[in-house]
Amino acid sequence: MSSSSAEVKEVKTIPNGLKFVFGGTAGMLATMFVQPLDLIKNRMQLSGVGGKAKEYPTSFHAFRGIIAKEGFFALYNGISAGLLRQATYTTTRLGIYTWLFERMKSEDGKPPGFATKAVIGMASGVCGAFVGTPAEIALIRMTADGRLPLNERRNYKSVVDALVRIYREEGLLTLWRGAMPTMGRAMVVNAAQLASYSQAKQLLIENLNLSEGIFLHFVASMISGLITTAASMPVDIAKTRIQNMKTIDGKPEYKGPVDVLAKVVRNEGLFALWKGFAPYYFRLGPHTVLTFIFLEQMNGAYYKYILGQQATGGL
Repeated sequence: MSSSSAEVKEVKTIPNGLKFVFGGTAGMLATMFVQPLDLIKNRMQLSGVGGKAKEYPTSFHAFRGIIAKEGFFALYNGISAGLLRQATYTTTRLGIYTWLFERMKSEDGKPPGFATKAVIGMASGVCGAFVGTPAEIALIRMTADGRLPLNERRNYKSVVDALVRIYREEGLLTLWRGAMPTMGRAMVVNAAQLASYSQAKQLLIENLNLSEGIFLHFVASMISGLITTAASMPVDIAKTRIQNMKTIDGKPEYKGPVDVLAKVVRNEGLFALWKGFAPYYFRLGPHTVLTFIFLEQMNGAYYKYILGQQATGGL
């Protein structure tokens, strides 16, 4: 018994630093595929701001309208900010989550329970959101710019230009504007996404006898994406509008996330809190799928080719 216990302790694992690198790399690779959906989601969430009529009745109309007015490559506006966001936010959240996940395993290698997964998901999400807020603000503004009249556009050339100009023109703290709702959203997203992914994967293995591989990761990711989308959209809308708002005559458009939600419900109806559900899910779903598939493949390759052993089940 003691010898078995010693063997478990001697099993090699991925170094903590590499867990951060793998997490960020997986998120950046996934973003290359889903950036257009992120842009459409942001445009849909900002539609109707200031009491204006909805610009697009559906996500398909938004997709078609953006290409017609701004060209196909406009769908990739803000890609530099999207990549920086993944390099900061996803690197931190997945790195901390996988590190805590390993720490919370029992001595015989049994994964932590759902409640523990949710707690470490929230903790890792808050850390990642704080680190990633400046890049997220740049991303929101860059993806939203094309919907504004020419004389009102910010015309950031890249994420670096955006961050420098925001700092110079609006002050350092503006780079963390909306940090609280961003961190709140991250708590919801990560508790739902990371915990539901781990739990779905575990249940699929135990009840359907699915084995480790891309199909298992795909099914668990799609389940996780649906749960996360439904849970996090209202908080995401509050975050998006606060980070994109302008200050007019020294007065900001919104006082805080509660004010955003109250105004959205009053002016646009309760279901407007889930406005852009389709692009949000089809962005979050595939992004979740791709991120976890890339992450699992990198983890598996490291175990196989560097450590010379079978992967221990990943997340």
